[in-house]
Amino acid sequence: MKFAIIRERKNPPDRRVVFTPEQLGRLNHAFAKAEFTVESSPIRIFNDAQYAASGILVSDDVSDADVMIGVKEVPKESLIAHKKYFFFSHTIKKQPYNRDLLRTILSKNIELFDHETIVKENGARLIGFGRYAGIVGAYNGFRALGLRDELFELPKVESLPDYDALKAELKRIKCDLPPINIAITGTGKVAGGIIEILEELRIRSLKPKEYLQLGQFKNVQIVYTQLDVVDYYTRKDGYKPTRTECYNNPELLKSDFMKYAKVTDMLITGHFYGNGAPYFFTREDMKSQDFNINLVADVSCDIDGPIACTIRPSTIADPIYSYNAQNEKEVPFKAPGSITVMAVDNLPCELPKDASEGFGEMFEKYVIPSFFNDDKDGILERAQMTTSKGKLTERFSYLQDFVDGVE
Repeated sequence: MKFAIIRERKNPPDRRVVFTPEQLGRLNHAFAKAEFTVESSPIRIFNDAQYAASGILVSDDVSDADVMIGVKEVPKESLIAHKKYFFFSHTIKKQPYNRDLLRTILSKNIELFDHETIVKENGARLIGFGRYAGIVGAYNGFRALGLRDELFELPKVESLPDYDALKAELKRIKCDLPPINIAITGTGKVAGGIIEILEELRIRSLKPKEYLQLGQFKNVQIVYTQLDVVDYYTRKDGYKPTRTECYNNPELLKSDFMKYAKVTDMLITGHFYGNGAPYFFTREDMKSQDFNINLVADVSCDIDGPIACTIRPSTIADPIYSYNAQNEKEVPFKAPGSITVMAVDNLPCELPKDASEGFGEMFEKYVIPSFFNDDKDGILERAQMTTSKGKLTERFSYLQDFVDGVE
């Protein structure tokens, strides 16, 4: 079986790749029935010569491969019929901007395996760039704080060679941080990346109840708390919800986030937000005098979603904007009384080397072996969205109305 690492063709350019040269070299030796090739690319974080040095064929034409592996969406015109493709298709939530992409995949009888659908039997994701989204997003949040309040200047992550260099920059500004209360949301890989940054800055962790109790004493210390769904949602009948109810029965819930917004200065999001779940806070909530949050690093970045001030995604080139809660409009950065927002939606792109290495380790461990062990753990079966006969698999049949345009 022949695997190809395909060139990233989406704009803006993405320098990440699923496998590093070292990882591909290992796989080439580990699987006798596997052949790996790399499509030549001028933008990839690892250049063509590095792959060739690891014994991997580099070519301008990889159309003879059976399995095509990329990171971002493949343009419709570049899709090759009757192949297997792995990439982030951004279609599983019925994203309207990629409806035609999914239709093209079906019409070309392509077997699509979305990176987001590579999961354990219990539905937990096995691979992704979440950790690095959290790392970069938290760093960008502190960079915004330093710029806005003229406390310190951090360079953009994209200008740094790797994660070690990023950590070195954080060490430089630790003593310049003001007393501040920070809330983070989520418990997965994204939140884990955020916490890495907070720990690098030696910021003290408090449990949610402690945070609420001590939060009334402002300008004393720098602390953070990590919030799970059961911390900021309550049931409409007044009972405390279970985590299962929070994820599976959002109609039972209402937000209880304002008690945290009252004592929080900086919010860094790392949660998963499901369809139908209550917003954390609305635009009306943000007009309240009790709303204290003045900086949001929205790593989760659901536009017009649970974080009401995230009215648009920002970009790596221009990552920060401000939101005026009273008139519900974007205003210039540093505008008096505004809320600072960092909402870059492709954060791992800023740390392409480390993000690629981490992603490749997981792909090497879970996905490639499944092609040669009869998929004994069901990883490929669960991940497959479309068939070679132009149909959605049963697991993803809920997308049929989206494909038909009648949802």
